[in-house]
Amino acid sequence: MNNHRWLFLYGPPGSGKSTLARWLAERLEWPCYDLDQRIEQASGRSIPAIFEEEGESGFRQREKNALRDLLGQPAGVAALGGGALLDADNRRLAERHGTILCLTSGQETLFKRLGGANHTRPLLKGAEGWQARLTALLEARREHYDSFENRLSTDGRTAEESGWEALCAIGIFPIRGMGKPYRMIVQTGILESAADYLSELGRNRTTGLVCDDHTAALYADGLTKRLTAAGWQVRRCVIPAGEAHKTLQTTADLWAQFVEGGLDRSSLVAALGGGVVGDVSGFAAAAFLRGIDWVNLPTTLLAMVDASIGGKTGVDLPQGKNLVGAFHPPRMVLADPAALSTLPIGELRSGLAEVVKHGVIGDPALLEACAEGLDGLAGRWEWLVRRAAAVKVRVIEADPFEQGLREVLNFGHTIGHALEKASRYQIRHGEAVAIGMVVETRLAEKLGIARQGLSGQIKAILTRLGLPVEVPLGLDTEEIRAGLAVDKKRRAGQLRFSLPSGTGRSGDLQSVQAGVVIPIEEVLQEVCG
Repeated sequence: MNNHRWLFLYGPPGSGKSTLARWLAERLEWPCYDLDQRIEQASGRSIPAIFEEEGESGFRQREKNALRDLLGQPAGVAALGGGALLDADNRRLAERHGTILCLTSGQETLFKRLGGANHTRPLLKGAEGWQARLTALLEARREHYDSFENRLSTDGRTAEESGWEALCAIGIFPIRGMGKPYRMIVQTGILESAADYLSELGRNRTTGLVCDDHTAALYADGLTKRLTAAGWQVRRCVIPAGEAHKTLQTTADLWAQFVEGGLDRSSLVAALGGGVVGDVSGFAAAAFLRGIDWVNLPTTLLAMVDASIGGKTGVDLPQGKNLVGAFHPPRMVLADPAALSTLPIGELRSGLAEVVKHGVIGDPALLEACAEGLDGLAGRWEWLVRRAAAVKVRVIEADPFEQGLREVLNFGHTIGHALEKASRYQIRHGEAVAIGMVVETRLAEKLGIARQGLSGQIKAILTRLGLPVEVPLGLDTEEIRAGLAVDKKRRAGQLRFSLPSGTGRSGDLQSVQAGVVIPIEEVLQEVCG
């Protein structure tokens, strides 16, 4: 079953539609179409020849027919001519079948891109010169192009940079590099159609639907009903909520439920919940029958932007977090920002700490949004989840198995995990990471890695979001030391940190330096004072 809809790239001549269409089609593994090329192939003539013999009205009729014919093909990425959607019928047809992404570029950029090929574009021919014709064309169509909700500027961006922005706009992220590729889809309301997506992986299978006490009450009945209607046999497996239950015992309980539910090697585990549910479910799936498929349906902000992405699964030991686990990527991740409306405010803030972390790593737009505080984020959750997820996807694709660059995702976590453990997990994960980011940035400033004042900037953003930025009084120094001593990122007994050097431009993943070794006593001095 093919659940994706068409993606139409539209915009003025020279905005990069054809180049971006090829990049996206290769990335998404979708068919790629160029409407102008299809018109030429069908008529056996070039676009200039059609204009000369039939005029613009004749070409537009051919364009209209070609769009209708195109929609009979398997859905994919299509580059449309710069005036294809001036026709109201064409626009309605495209909107009904998919998403229109209107590309924009400044006039000087278009001049530069079209300089060598303006002679092939009939609408740019005229006695006054092609630049004047283009200027007039842009002015005539300005309101038309501005009327599209989804717009993307390609000015100053490479095809890859524009491609990532486009993926954020549509909320689909192919993830490669860890064996079989899989997709993460971020779309409001997608839980309602999750059964259709899961059925892409095979119909009439048995699924172990894993949820905790909270998500079972909110979502399990509806999802079970839809899966059953789609031909699935559902075994619901409920685990206790909370980090305290992210254990080997919980995993063993799940394995027992899998056996009782008749799961076999063709079965599917579906993790419905936050980061704990995803980590435990994925780990259970990784080891059950030496590995069965699983999908992740994250319902918390923290899980959507971080824990559900990357294929790292695992559980905690009494000595520390995530000390036992496996790389076992899911077959699919479906994130529904609508689920965030059910989150307690504390859980929402906890997830925002990871969003800030991703902003520091590679997307200043996220930091700017978070600096507005919770009120400024109202109505922007889908945008926020997509952009934060994109940062992590780029990192894990560059370093799937945490051999180098992927360690930048640990920013704030070395100290954060130690604080979580020392508090007996009374401090939420995101709260601990928020404190960890501030402390680790102060260390970076002292080491000359970060510019002075960066810790203050990050602290101010976190404070606006209502997150803690100081180590709570009363935590035992020796327990913090013990947590640091078993941190899973240690190498040869040395404590390693990922420290920020500054906030980079979007797409730059080098603004956090991984693998910085700092003596534990120096760290404790900064943490405990």
